[in-house]
Amino acid sequence: MTSALTLPQGGKLTSSWPDTPAGADALPGQLDRWLASRGAELVAVRRHIHAHPELSHHEFATAALVARELAAAGLTPRFLPKGNGVICDIGEGGKAIALRADLDALALPDTKDVPYRSTVPNACHACGHDVHTTIVLGAGLALAQLAERDELPGRVRLIFQPAEEGVPSGAPDVIAAGGLKDVAAIFGLHCAPQLPCGLVGVRSGPLTAAADMVEVRLGGRGGHTARPHLTSDLVHALGRVIVDAPALLARRVDSRAGVSLVFGAVKAGEAPNAIPIEGVVRGTVRVLSREAWKDLPEIVPAIIRDVVAGSGAEVDVTYTRGVPPVVNDRGATAIIAGAAGAALGADHVVEADVSMGGEDFAFYLEQVPGAMIRLGVAEPGSETRFDIHQSAFDVDERAIGHGVRVMVHTALAATSSGAF
Repeated sequence: MTSALTLPQGGKLTSSWPDTPAGADALPGQLDRWLASRGAELVAVRRHIHAHPELSHHEFATAALVARELAAAGLTPRFLPKGNGVICDIGEGGKAIALRADLDALALPDTKDVPYRSTVPNACHACGHDVHTTIVLGAGLALAQLAERDELPGRVRLIFQPAEEGVPSGAPDVIAAGGLKDVAAIFGLHCAPQLPCGLVGVRSGPLTAAADMVEVRLGGRGGHTARPHLTSDLVHALGRVIVDAPALLARRVDSRAGVSLVFGAVKAGEAPNAIPIEGVVRGTVRVLSREAWKDLPEIVPAIIRDVVAGSGAEVDVTYTRGVPPVVNDRGATAIIAGAAGAALGADHVVEADVSMGGEDFAFYLEQVPGAMIRLGVAEPGSETRFDIHQSAFDVDERAIGHGVRVMVHTALAATSSGAF
């Protein structure tokens, strides 16, 4: 990795640089040439990570790979206390602009027939974190070369966090380790198979939902299905929870909050002619409103207990906090939208849809302003589309270069703007 990234005329960037036509016009060409010399290596890094996935809280080899690449570029990365995440500052300045990537894979088999298919049983980068990591690494290496030439107008912090998919997730560990100390704003991106490669989706305000988990365990006297009146019919009670609790929740929370209670697992008994003595149902609670999210740990269990009360069954409700909603800051969104337009062309920036999925990037946004965008990774024109969290998920690897361009432009625009 020896190709130098330079800015036009060798001049030092100033706070007015984003408004300078010469600088704004020239940087895309400089990045094109830098990526032409580095693009194949970045793809190789992504494929190595994809072939060697690590599950949440166990990202030690991936973190070590990232740290080695950064150290080889003359930077000084530091590991999180557990060794499964990396933080690295580039350049100088009082306040830093952070770029965040996540390292972990999902507990899914990799069903793709590709040379970089996962070599780890039941572990797969089916959410694109390998791409996120490679993009932020590539952006960091490009920015490091600007810093070497005294052409980086401020300090940029790279955050490679563990356990985005885990509960508990890894963002609070980063924050506890000082990852946001002196950070003025933070930016991230996420693979979006709904968008063709070459497009990015941007949205101010709510982008993803808060995501919590609820488990309901019922117990009671079982018996013969011929005489349910002599039992606490747990199967019927679980059915009522599954059907009635979501409907009642929708009447207890402002409909504009976008609340959703969906159950994904249920277990009760084996024999078709015997009512069991115990049963369990598990699901997720999602909501777009940060205010409504605060009240759900009290509201949801109360509704479930009310639904079960008439059955005579004993009920135990476990409500587990997951992640808050991602609510993009308006100013940060404007900066990353403008940067994406400068990097890829204004016609390649579209409005992102709201997702009911969860993202622990939200924990950072509770501390500092920031924004996350959607990076198009679908092969243009292809009729085959795999969603994230599917075993066959893959990306058009040209998205790596697009992501690096956007993140470099974002870092330079944010450090130059004086907005934070």
